[in-house]
Amino acid sequence: MPKLFAFIMKPMQPQIPQPSPYDIVIFGGAGDLSFRKLLPALYMAHAHGKLEVDTRIIGIGRQAWSREQYLDFINEQSPPFIQANAFKQDDWKSFISRLQFVQLDLINAGDYEKLKAVCIDPRMRVFYLATAPSLFTQICANLSQAGLVDAQSRVVLEKPLGIDLASAQAINLQVSQYFEERQIYRIDHYLGKETVQNLMVLRFGNAIFEPLWRAPYIKSVQITVAETVGVGSRAGFYNGAGAMRDMVQNHLLQLLCIVAMEPPISMDADDVRDEKLKVLRSLRKMDLSDIKRDTVRGQYTAGNSEGLAAKGYREEANVPPDSRTETFVALKEHVNNARWANVPFFLRTGKRLQKRHSEIIIEFSEQPFSIFGNAAQQPNRLIISLQPEESIQLQMMVKEPGSGMNMSPVNLGLDLQLSSDKRRAEAYERVLMDVIKGRLTHFMRRDELEAAWTWVEPILHGWETLDDKPREYPAGSWGPAASSALMARENLCWFEEN
Repeated sequence: MPKLFAFIMKPMQPQIPQPSPYDIVIFGGAGDLSFRKLLPALYMAHAHGKLEVDTRIIGIGRQAWSREQYLDFINEQSPPFIQANAFKQDDWKSFISRLQFVQLDLINAGDYEKLKAVCIDPRMRVFYLATAPSLFTQICANLSQAGLVDAQSRVVLEKPLGIDLASAQAINLQVSQYFEERQIYRIDHYLGKETVQNLMVLRFGNAIFEPLWRAPYIKSVQITVAETVGVGSRAGFYNGAGAMRDMVQNHLLQLLCIVAMEPPISMDADDVRDEKLKVLRSLRKMDLSDIKRDTVRGQYTAGNSEGLAAKGYREEANVPPDSRTETFVALKEHVNNARWANVPFFLRTGKRLQKRHSEIIIEFSEQPFSIFGNAAQQPNRLIISLQPEESIQLQMMVKEPGSGMNMSPVNLGLDLQLSSDKRRAEAYERVLMDVIKGRLTHFMRRDELEAAWTWVEPILHGWETLDDKPREYPAGSWGPAASSALMARENLCWFEEN
């Protein structure tokens, strides 16, 4: 066979890209978020072989620590936040061998030469800004000035991104001077939860739901994110933010978007985010009369939480005794489009509530005519639990045993913990791996973030104009009575009140 022909006939060998190590640089590397969430999440990724060999994790802080002192701190602080059955000493030992520490004055551009001296080129770098948002632009500018930003770099911005529309726009504008939009990951860890991501499959992968996922077949939607904890060590931040900025503007609106969005043309990041943006732009704008009628602000007082006495919010350390910051928000909202015409969305979040849970309740409309006369009949509900357990339940009416046609509700349940024997990564692990792999689907785009602030800001201003003082509720309750009244006006009630 001629040599040329033999060459042509030789099968081409596919070029398999070799995995490359990278650096994960955490600004605020000794902060609560780092040792409670980020490092435990990265440990789990390491223990299950998801981090490439030689990948390093570089903690940045202002503490005058050596690497050994930083490791001592992490050794003490992080393991309690890793599930006991997942913690293995050998895995932990090899994990912390990845860790380094660099002391930096975040404002001082010259200090970033210390970080540059530690970094390895060429290597992809993920900069995680677990700091106050007021530092984001200065950090990005200093990274760029030090020559640490290139086309491979990625920056993760923790919420809340700004305190209002103007500050969010300013941060976006300034960060975009150093990073392209494809390099910016505005993180909302709720979008990393398995059940939240499963919502897309539930809606668009099952023919039985999509035809009914609209008015008039759905009567109402409830979204609750309830916490039993108080403000704890976050009082300094929280008192300037409140529940609306801390939870509604990001977590709850993102959940609403996934429930209400139209089917995207693909799972491409921009196709999904285009549809979420349409929902945010379709939210009914509230005037002062709407705000007065359809929103409830609350603030917890002393009470009993999870069997223990709990202080009131204004008695917490670092909280001003005359604070009017809301620790609870409930509101009714409408999505002004054909799919959701006249369907109310009820959002609720708060601290020191009776039970820790996050759930979405889709309540379907009643039958237009019942052949069962006066027999008690409850509406069908789809109950999507996000935490502490992850499950999906469909509540249906069935006949009770015996004579007659008495009915009672039963749940057809899917326990997502039992639905697969595959390990279920926690939210932060999943979104961190998305950053590393360059997957932007579950991160907010700039216009999406600004649309959320555009809707939230008039409510914040309205409360000021109305001089709306938060209604008090005892720790360990379900919030102010006005929250139940908000639902009662629609002949509805919060799910746990059924």
